Amino acid sequence: MGAGEVLDRNDVVGLAGLVRDGEVTPVELLDAVVARIEERNPVLNALVATRVDEAYAEIAAGLPDGPLRGVPFGVKDLGCDVAGMASTSGSRLFADNVVDADGVLAGRYRRAGLVIVGKTNTPEFGKNASTEPLLFGKTRNPWNTGHTAGGSSGGSASAVAGGILPAGHANDGGGSIRIPAACCGLFGLKPSRARVPSDNGAGAFAYPVSMAHAVTRTVRDSAALLDAVAGPLPGDATLTPADPGSFLAALAEAPGRLRIGYATANAEGVPAHPKAIEAVERTAALLAELGHHVEESAPKWDMPSVAGVLSTVMGAETASRIQDRLAALGRDLADDDLEPATRWINDRVLAQTSTELSRALRNAELIGRQIAPWFQEFDIWLTPTLGVEVPELGWMDTTRIETLANAAKMTWFTSVFNVTGLPSASVPAGFDGNGLPLAIELTGRMGAEATLLRVAAQLEEAAPWPWQAPWEPATA
Repeated sequence: MGAGEVLDRNDVVGLAGLVRDGEVTPVELLDAVVARIEERNPVLNALVATRVDEAYAEIAAGLPDGPLRGVPFGVKDLGCDVAGMASTSGSRLFADNVVDADGVLAGRYRRAGLVIVGKTNTPEFGKNASTEPLLFGKTRNPWNTGHTAGGSSGGSASAVAGGILPAGHANDGGGSIRIPAACCGLFGLKPSRARVPSDNGAGAFAYPVSMAHAVTRTVRDSAALLDAVAGPLPGDATLTPADPGSFLAALAEAPGRLRIGYATANAEGVPAHPKAIEAVERTAALLAELGHHVEESAPKWDMPSVAGVLSTVMGAETASRIQDRLAALGRDLADDDLEPATRWINDRVLAQTSTELSRALRNAELIGRQIAPWFQEFDIWLTPTLGVEVPELGWMDTTRIETLANAAKMTWFTSVFNVTGLPSASVPAGFDGNGLPLAIELTGRMGAEATLLRVAAQLEEAAPWPWQAPWEPATA
């Protein structure tokens, strides 16, 4: 069996086991990934920078003896610094922002034994549900290259679903792990608030709503990668939820009989698209067959308030980064530094008052308290991940401000759990009539990642999903 076939047939945990048993070497796996990059990345545009020579040198020097030793891995070009590489955040303003040292996450990935191969595409500052930055261009969905791979972790999702990488780093400030996972047929868990530290221990406003983790082909890979990065930094201002010890080990336990509520419409009563509704109803029936109590029910919250919190809180962090960058460069903002949508966010935030920011933070607390009582009665909420079908590229275009309303439709079921900090996961759930993935979302109580992983693993066993798209992919 060739290394490419080994890559296709094994997930991260499986590949690490093969390396550990001497059945495949890290060099052979890297060779296979390099070949896939050369073959597939020109079509998908999933990776925007590689460090192949450095990766071979690190293998030759000896990798750390971590649980995932020798497995190739990609990191998103947002929120994960890698020494010697540019951290661009998908922005022309940061195109030459080469960093000298690994951030926290890259350091933890390396200690687990992962081989960082390169950086994956992201929309500018992660501010879109589709990955189409002007800096690097459009990332394409491996299931149909005329459609979006989602955002903002679309590059990682495309690389994994396209068979280039077995897994990829991602982060989520409004749905940016779950949305691309849903678009590309992958598993994507957004951890609880403070489960994973921000990359540099800063980002005081963004950190409470944006969590880092990964997009994976299997549930157990998500658990293993969470083991690699979970845990606080000294001095963290936000309390880390209780740690089960090992999320991967926790999968050995059954979840027990849970109370699961489900809904197929957003908080304002607008139904999701028909195929998404079918996926939720099919999953609800399956969960009942698996022994859970399942009934139609939903928490209540104000959708405009959620949007206001995220735009104000995350916008403040973005504007702060832009101003810090300009100060470091010693110049004013140029017309071609930012995409029109980002420029609009920056200008709006600079005009807002501290009172508005305080009000947004207060509203975040109120939203959490509105939703928490529902989770005292139910263990998990089941919904679609996306309220709309996987859209074509260009439907969310940051050069046209009017399309931001389309991006908001992608976050009907995801963004509220960035505001509340609850853990939430996208699980593959079949395909629509166009051959594009469908997905359901599972959300649990604060700190209940282990429960979500166990239930997702039950669904994975009962209704397996394909690990990646066929190659060559279909075109629109």
